[in-house]
Amino acid sequence: MSKHFETKRRAASSGDVASWNNSIPVVVRALLDCGLDEVEVQVEVDLPHTNSAVDLVLCGQRPDTGTDSYLAVELKQVRHATVDPRCPVAVDLGFGDGKNKLHPVRQVQRYCEYMVRYLPHLRESADRLTGVALLHNARDAAVEALFDLPESDHGFLYTLDDMDRFRRVLTGRFAAASGKRAASALEEARRDPLLKVTDVARQRSVTGGGLTLLDEQYVAFDRITRHLEKTAPLTSYNVGLFYDAGAAHSSGPDPDGKRVYILRGGPGSGKSAIALELQRALGAKGREAVLASGSHAYTETLREIMLSTARRGRLSDKRSSARNLYRYFNSFADTPPDGIDVLICDEAHRMRRSSTHRWMPTELRDDNRPQATELIKAAKVPIFLLDDHQSIRPDEVGTAEYLKKVAEDSGCLVEVTDLEGTFRAGGSKRYQRWVQQLLGLGTSDPVAWRSDGRMTLTVADSPEQMERFIRERDLEGATARITAGFCWPWSNPDEKQLIDDVVIKGWHRPWNVKPEHRVPNAPTSALWSTDRRGIGQIGCVYTAQTFEYDWNGVILGPDLLFRNGKFRVERTASCDPAFRGPVDDTIVDRCVRNAYHVLLTRGVVGTVVYAVDPATHNELRRLITGTIGMQHYDGAQPKLTAEGSQLPPAYNSRHR
Repeated sequence: MSKHFETKRRAASSGDVASWNNSIPVVVRALLDCGLDEVEVQVEVDLPHTNSAVDLVLCGQRPDTGTDSYLAVELKQVRHATVDPRCPVAVDLGFGDGKNKLHPVRQVQRYCEYMVRYLPHLRESADRLTGVALLHNARDAAVEALFDLPESDHGFLYTLDDMDRFRRVLTGRFAAASGKRAASALEEARRDPLLKVTDVARQRSVTGGGLTLLDEQYVAFDRITRHLEKTAPLTSYNVGLFYDAGAAHSSGPDPDGKRVYILRGGPGSGKSAIALELQRALGAKGREAVLASGSHAYTETLREIMLSTARRGRLSDKRSSARNLYRYFNSFADTPPDGIDVLICDEAHRMRRSSTHRWMPTELRDDNRPQATELIKAAKVPIFLLDDHQSIRPDEVGTAEYLKKVAEDSGCLVEVTDLEGTFRAGGSKRYQRWVQQLLGLGTSDPVAWRSDGRMTLTVADSPEQMERFIRERDLEGATARITAGFCWPWSNPDEKQLIDDVVIKGWHRPWNVKPEHRVPNAPTSALWSTDRRGIGQIGCVYTAQTFEYDWNGVILGPDLLFRNGKFRVERTASCDPAFRGPVDDTIVDRCVRNAYHVLLTRGVVGTVVYAVDPATHNELRRLITGTIGMQHYDGAQPKLTAEGSQLPPAYNSRHR
């Protein structure tokens, strides 16, 4: 229990304890039966950068070579299990909640692949890590359907009837020798940095460039691709994504009608990862998959990445392909019905009420036709990925409830999947909940931040201090940016020089470059979050949304004030032109809170906050224990850290 608190920064729940008491002794007893009492057993081993964890990792030495050896064990207490007939990796484990889970074998396979991807120590030898799913209460006959899924070195299935086989696995993996060295090596292993959205986009064209999707991410991905296999006409798509062509045989479109998929998840839940992986996997099999978005920065970044792969003399062709593959939501008004095979709508929370815009030809204008209807009509299989708390403009209406209604009104079948994991903020679900509580997006009032050891959250006492800290992280090789609420004007550049619009007392910096402008020595707005020169400007929500960086500085402007125990929105302090005119106060309130929700959830490693309003800043100081402080009072150059300030030794000696 104490070890769990030490590593997880939280007390074990009664459910955790009951689960351990029921399952761990089974594995320990098997080790003792095999004379492997010196094998180290690690419990609830976190996967790097996520909130997922492997139930057990056994650490020891290989009996033949004496090198480090590891066995990942996913424990299930179920007695019965059935496979969803629509998807062989989705199973009902009999929990009675009506929700399918990822097949235990596929779960441990993905966990092992993820560990190998991010822990170089496990890549030193191809057979250093293997995995098993152990259903120690189930008989073979009660879970028979689970055995149909192919096993691999990263995932075998064992039941109560297979304990002799499981013990043979243990003796084959481990010698009767101490596992302390292997356990320490795993705990201290360097973790490769998390692949960000732009990293994934750049790697898709290379071997092994695909992502390792986990848990409900993988269930959603496999469910969609399997549907595509079954409904694709053999004349245009006769190779199954995962199985042979015979298994993928189809007589044509889905007899039940068009199917719309909605994947809903919070910041860092892997929505864009799924979108990019779907497009990659489908493209690899010759299937047309268009990725659309309402974000200028996201779309132009993806186009730019594709252009960077163009060979000599092929730039024009590559540019045309990029514009066809990466499009905006408002570009489908004239697309014929079912004119696109698969339409992946990422950032679907930015869906507009209609596609009408000032450059649209008169014959295509229709303010009463929902943009969502156009997108659903344009594709044989429409897929929407969204976060209900990331609509940031008054005319953005993309919520799961809204899209579900529009799709059903169009006669479509709708499947909604919730993505509950997180790959940002160090995998801290607690941080995501805390941000929602802070901003009044949840049902609870703001509470003090309590660290879970995954995410660093700290307060800067001035914008100068924040900037110095962020720049130091950049010099150390981390990605780092500062963003702010839209509370200052955003000027056009003056003779190719950015204007220092963001002014706080004596500190002043420019916003990032406007989308329609180019400025020497500064990245375009679309590349602000990925071009290293972006650290010299302050980003706004429109350029930060979708992207992430290791260290995230956020300036809360005077449009969000803490009063009487909670935040309230001060509309008059906003400079966002979207709020001009007859926009209802409740809509502005929603947009401002959602904008700060976006800004506060861009960080992978840590977030630093500062509020312009003194009362609001004091409240942040009360709720957040971490502070950027000056340390190293030993004559060395002072360095800003996120670990809190320390008094100089001389001060301590004078004031005892």
